[in-house]
Amino acid sequence: MDVVVIGFNDAPHIGEAVASALAQGPSVRQVIAVDDRSTDGSDRVLDDLASGEPRLRVIRRPGNSGGCGTPRNNGLDAARAPYVMFLDSDDLLPEGAVDALLTAADTHGAEVTAGLCVRRELPSGEETAWHPELYARAAVVDRPVDRPALAQDTLCVNKLYRTDFLREHAVRFPEGRFPYEDFVFTARVLSAGPRVALVPDTVYIWHVRRAATRLSISLDRADIANWRARVEAHRQVVRTFVDAGQDSLVREARIAFLDRGLRMYLRELEHRGADYQRTWWELTRQHLATFDPADIAAAPAPSRVTARVVLASPVPRDLARLKELASRPSRLLPPYARAPDSTPVWAQDLPEVTLKHLLKRPLRLLPIAVGAELRPRARVSTLVLHVHDMYGRLAMASPLAIDAEFTHRASGRKGPRRTAALTLGPGPDEWSADIRLRLTELAGGAWDLRVRIRFADGSDRDTTAHAVAGPGLLRRSAVPSSRHGVVLVQPYATHSGALSLRIAPGPRGAGVVLRRRLARLVGTG
Repeated sequence: MDVVVIGFNDAPHIGEAVASALAQGPSVRQVIAVDDRSTDGSDRVLDDLASGEPRLRVIRRPGNSGGCGTPRNNGLDAARAPYVMFLDSDDLLPEGAVDALLTAADTHGAEVTAGLCVRRELPSGEETAWHPELYARAAVVDRPVDRPALAQDTLCVNKLYRTDFLREHAVRFPEGRFPYEDFVFTARVLSAGPRVALVPDTVYIWHVRRAATRLSISLDRADIANWRARVEAHRQVVRTFVDAGQDSLVREARIAFLDRGLRMYLRELEHRGADYQRTWWELTRQHLATFDPADIAAAPAPSRVTARVVLASPVPRDLARLKELASRPSRLLPPYARAPDSTPVWAQDLPEVTLKHLLKRPLRLLPIAVGAELRPRARVSTLVLHVHDMYGRLAMASPLAIDAEFTHRASGRKGPRRTAALTLGPGPDEWSADIRLRLTELAGGAWDLRVRIRFADGSDRDTTAHAVAGPGLLRRSAVPSSRHGVVLVQPYATHSGALSLRIAPGPRGAGVVLRRRLARLVGTG
């Protein structure tokens, strides 16, 4: 098989990507590295590698294409092996990936073979599996319409393709600057009706570098052009499935848009400018208006409700509340309005957006809202938690206690778990608890809070806690420590509104934090 590696101005990483493909062994006949007219020395890195490696072929484009589709098409044109797969210059193929894919393709006569992709956050190393439910076990799908959920995995890089299948059906990437080109390519592949083999092995490592000087397309969402491009790509995906008469794939593509794209951008919308918010809202309403109502109804509850709120309101509204609902796990903040007939609704002035499902939804799946306030103190700090009732569902279950535990984001290490009894109040429809913490027990870095509410019937609900904003609640504090002298504690709200902490132990750690803050102030001054 051939591996097509594409890159533009990625000299620090492209050598490692190429090496990971070559390290797959003799199963890889050729690595085709397509340099999209880099100016940072990537060409020299590739030439140096090729001088000692006959399996590496370097293609240098005459000009920059502006996207990922054209260089991938160039690599596909140069492929000569029976199978081909794609690799980005800042990602990796893990050991054994190619053999796992090839074995399944040969065994089952599959035109497409797909495996698990893992998103790895750098520099922390935290890993998240991409659509793990699709790759939980080995499977063979004779036609994509037999398993429509395949349309949820829009990546092109965690898959092996039979080369002559792509050419026979003229499946190519969109040319030029076309963000989210893999959405369209994957739709074109599935609409051609391949036999698909699924393997449970990890076959691709997707590196996420949020601190990079030049963000990847999927991370560079600050400009409204990014959302416009994502919507256009999704339109083309739907059109491809419609033209192929594959209604079940249309539905899955729309569900994927609602449950991933819509929720991801809604979590960030509150932090955008007013012009961005208005344009985003208008574009989104126009696009959602083309959806079949049954497709929206088939989406998970938080995605379904957020879509209906956007459709129902001509202008942006309730952005903080939508952000919380779009988080994972979902949190529905008060107020909990009712229509005149007592039906739960999103708001008094949006009675058409009903929340009737909350009356029947299992307690373990309810979008329970827990507010969190951290009050650092010299010896023992206090974490105040407020659990909000939701249309009487929690009161019926009788909340008894709540557990709180911080997890180190980079290492996954768990901090001490603390439990406190829940008592009614201070509001009429909430319970509260004070949990005592020694923040000096936490190592340096970012810590994410998880809570678990325990009910009288023995059931529980695991979720995150909303960071309550207020005077002095999210400010940096210096906490004395017998071990470090001082620990700098910064409570903050994540993009989804959850409470997290940054800990900087010792004068040196505090100095690093303060210097970074000063640099930000100078940069914005």
